[in-house]
Amino acid sequence: MKNKLIAFFQRILYWIKRNKIKSAIVFLLLLIYYFSLPRTLFHEPYSTVIESEEGELLGAKIARDGQWRFPEQDSVPDKFKKCIVYFEDEYFYKHPGFNPVAMVNAIKQNRKAGKVVRGGSTLTQQVIRLSRKGKSRTYFEKFIELILATRLELGYSKNEILDLYAAHAPFGGNVVGLEMASWRYFGLKSTQLSWAESATLAVLPNAPSLIYPGKNQIKLLEKRNRLLLKLNQEGIIDKQTYELSVDEPLPGKPYNLPQIAPHLLQRVAKNQEGTKVKTTVDFALQNRVNQIAKYYYNQYKQNEVNNLAILVIDVKNRNVISYVGNAPTDKDHQKDVDIIDAPRSTGSILKPLLYAAMLDDGELLPNTLVADVPTQIAGYTPENFNLTFDGAVPAHRALSRSLNIPAVLMLQEFGVNKFYEELQKFKLRDINKTPDHYGLSLILGGAESNLWDLCRSYANLSSTVNYYTKSHGKYRTKEFAELNYENNFEADFGDETNQKNILGAGSIWLAYNAMEEVNRPEGDEAWKFYDSSLKIAWKTGTSFGNRDAWAIGTNSRYVVGVWVGNATGEGRPTLTGVTSAAPILFDVFNLLPRQKWFETPYDDLDEVEVCKLSGYLAKEGCPKIKQWVSKKGKTTAICPYHKVVHLDQTEQFQVNSSCESVENIVIKNWFVLPPVMAWYYKGKHIEYLSLPPFRENCIGTQTASMDFIYPKANSKIYLTKDFNSEIQPVIFKVAYSQRENKLFWYVDNVYKGETKVFHEKPIMMTAGFHYVTVVDEFGNEIRRKVEIVRE
Repeated sequence: MKNKLIAFFQRILYWIKRNKIKSAIVFLLLLIYYFSLPRTLFHEPYSTVIESEEGELLGAKIARDGQWRFPEQDSVPDKFKKCIVYFEDEYFYKHPGFNPVAMVNAIKQNRKAGKVVRGGSTLTQQVIRLSRKGKSRTYFEKFIELILATRLELGYSKNEILDLYAAHAPFGGNVVGLEMASWRYFGLKSTQLSWAESATLAVLPNAPSLIYPGKNQIKLLEKRNRLLLKLNQEGIIDKQTYELSVDEPLPGKPYNLPQIAPHLLQRVAKNQEGTKVKTTVDFALQNRVNQIAKYYYNQYKQNEVNNLAILVIDVKNRNVISYVGNAPTDKDHQKDVDIIDAPRSTGSILKPLLYAAMLDDGELLPNTLVADVPTQIAGYTPENFNLTFDGAVPAHRALSRSLNIPAVLMLQEFGVNKFYEELQKFKLRDINKTPDHYGLSLILGGAESNLWDLCRSYANLSSTVNYYTKSHGKYRTKEFAELNYENNFEADFGDETNQKNILGAGSIWLAYNAMEEVNRPEGDEAWKFYDSSLKIAWKTGTSFGNRDAWAIGTNSRYVVGVWVGNATGEGRPTLTGVTSAAPILFDVFNLLPRQKWFETPYDDLDEVEVCKLSGYLAKEGCPKIKQWVSKKGKTTAICPYHKVVHLDQTEQFQVNSSCESVENIVIKNWFVLPPVMAWYYKGKHIEYLSLPPFRENCIGTQTASMDFIYPKANSKIYLTKDFNSEIQPVIFKVAYSQRENKLFWYVDNVYKGETKVFHEKPIMMTAGFHYVTVVDEFGNEIRRKVEIVRE
């Protein structure tokens, strides 16, 4: 055999040498034949298609040329394969691209009839004709199709040719391809079609106009049933299947494509137009979250709140498992706007990041008292949502209650520039102006961010704690990863390291514990939806003017983010994070599997003694409790509020050696807050005891603590008018430790009167700079410079 092959090739070489010109022509023809088939047969634009993690259709967007044309499938369903082959090209698996017998028979019948009544094209030739659309139906074009069909057979398998045909065959109107036709006419995936439905679609490309409802239905039915009969006669389907199939009705009114995640489709189309993307979205969860969105939209639109967005993230892999970019509203209310990516005022949603950063930096402990008093800083006057003051509040309670004034004072202490740099590490892309632009309002909604970035930040923080506890004290170099919606994507979280990324696991865990508390300043009436067994760390936010309502929550496995408002930016008085966004948050969490709370990252925490009353590191004389703090928490300040005082035997008066014998003096540690803090604090804490006054017979100790509540230093005060356009007095307030004593008031050294017990003094002021002086009965004096502005 080997010798025969050698002899054969030798004869070919001999012929080539003897016939060089003929050989060159043959070689050139073979070369032309080889390159005659384009590398890419079809250049039409495709629809953008997204599927769920389970392969269910979530939505599709029409192709740029106005055709509904799905991208090519990996494989054609077996039922349709058999139907199309037996209808169009029975010898498909045997011929080399053309069928000479069929071509001859077609020519004879067409001549006999005097018109075209039968075609002789194979499925392979039809694929070539579909790829060369617009070409005239001449015999020369038929010859070209025949040549290209044979070349297609050499380069593609039979199944690949069927895939091409199924993806590009016309099925009536602007419906192209099997998959789109299956959804359009039957509302099903092509793999779910029955024999009757597959047969109906198999006969359509031959005469696409037959599908239009009310037209040619009898012809379409006859064609379909003839094909079913042939399948039965060939043994492809049994008699019972045949009888049941012919009884099935033809498709009626066309179905609309599912639009289960329209805004995720919009997002995919921006970056991957014309592709089919299998996403990470959980099909059942997406449908349930859509129902929740629809329910709350119908509730809120009655108050002219028309938009909302919901994002659910799997912390483990950062996959998006539910994506609701907007409410099911209408075009007049921006239904096509994807709110998840839209920059909106952050409200209070950044407060946990500041709290965790200060814990991590050793500038705060969870129970450290933070001032909550009337505050004015360089003309900026923050206010709490409920317009009240606590005087002093533990930092973790300030966070869980979302108090604004403590947050501003914490930011002032931490530094705006420093916190801004911290936020840049989270890649919050809409916080893109200079720190000076935001100032202290950065923590109260002066900046903008979006639901995508915020949910990513919280997912990354949650994963940091999870991995740290799982790996016994290790971090990952790329823990702060981007969110993902593509099913075949696997995130790279980098290598193990001892170095934290942005925040340590201990600080995050402490922040989450504060966020797990449920108290809010709005009161208990809003908590009917709260399930106490649902343990999550969560935060709400409301922007200035009630334009944006936020709620973001996390447990060890999931992050849920919610935004509610109007895409136009119009605020509504009733719109708040706690009343509008939080109910949605909890309803979504109730759909998710319950999770255990975060494990304690002991390796990144230290147990220390802290003052029970002030929350600072305890010193001698403080009532002590033990508490877990971040590693740097051991370097924070010791308690500044416990002072040693000397009392008489009754403990009702302070004394000294001038008025009491040393052996009778009682020495105690007393919890003493600064005057303004104490003024408001004791109104909330009945157990707070002011320092006893000195006994009258004590010499040189008649001192009292006194400070301005309003105004703050270097304040600018605007004069107001009443309804009669008369200028109103400015109300000055002072906190004084000895309320029963008198205070004397002066403006620019001019006496204005006195107060007793309640030290609030209305004084008529003129525009300009003034000095307000307050003196007590013992000659103690405080002074404040103010600027009065007349509008």
